[in-house]
Amino acid sequence: MADNNITYGGAAGAGCFKEAVSINAGRVYDSCSSKDCLEDLRVYFTETGQTVISEAQNVKVRRVEVLNVVMDVESVPFNQGFCSVDLTFYFLITLDVYAAGGTTAAPAVVQGLAAFSKKVILYGSEGSVRSFRSDTAAPVSESTLPADTPTARVQTVDPISLSVLLTATPNPDDNASLIPTTIAGIFDGDLVTGEAAQYVYVSIGLFSIVSLERDIQMMVPVYDYSVPEKECVSAVAADPCELFRRIRFPVNEFFPPRMAELHDDE
Repeated sequence: MADNNITYGGAAGAGCFKEAVSINAGRVYDSCSSKDCLEDLRVYFTETGQTVISEAQNVKVRRVEVLNVVMDVESVPFNQGFCSVDLTFYFLITLDVYAAGGTTAAPAVVQGLAAFSKKVILYGSEGSVRSFRSDTAAPVSESTLPADTPTARVQTVDPISLSVLLTATPNPDDNASLIPTTIAGIFDGDLVTGEAAQYVYVSIGLFSIVSLERDIQMMVPVYDYSVPEKECVSAVAADPCELFRRIRFPVNEFFPPRMAELHDDE
């Protein structure tokens, strides 16, 4: 059997491919990347967690995770092929809460929920094909989307905590209506969305990629992708959003290296 000599990366021969294959795949018609600095998002807690927050002297963010992203795709009137994608991100915020009185006891760990909504407009083309899959659990009768609606996909990494504020003054722009019952039901108890003795607001940095896809059959060669260079970012900045804007987009988190590339680094 003849040897297949394939070189990955930027070396000679990287533009060659081994074979062409026919696949069913989601073709990306349009996509965009975002670096969003989300300032002063209110964190909602259960009644038990809110009691701990109301008696706290200080709080620190231990971890921020993307709990879920709810998406809605609609065609844009008078703009053929374009769609608006409404996205609502739900964040699980884990806090270390320090009690008042200067106690040296270990902090209490409290989890809460924060939400953020945005809208993007992307080109999704047009079609009239209905696709059905054997692994689709929803009955056909529950489908409410038009036949030509593309599929929205969002990719994200765990956000960066930029700042946290414990205050007795609420923000009048708080919008608890962003929290559906399916998300709130994850917590052991009802979320407190009204007035409280103290409130927690977090500012976080969010990296995301949003794309519109359609399932098609195509013949493709397999090429390697290039890995962008990274640069160190100084942590000296008074403005947390200015620090976040200086951080490059984490491409490697969305496109993990292959095993062959890991061996090349050894």
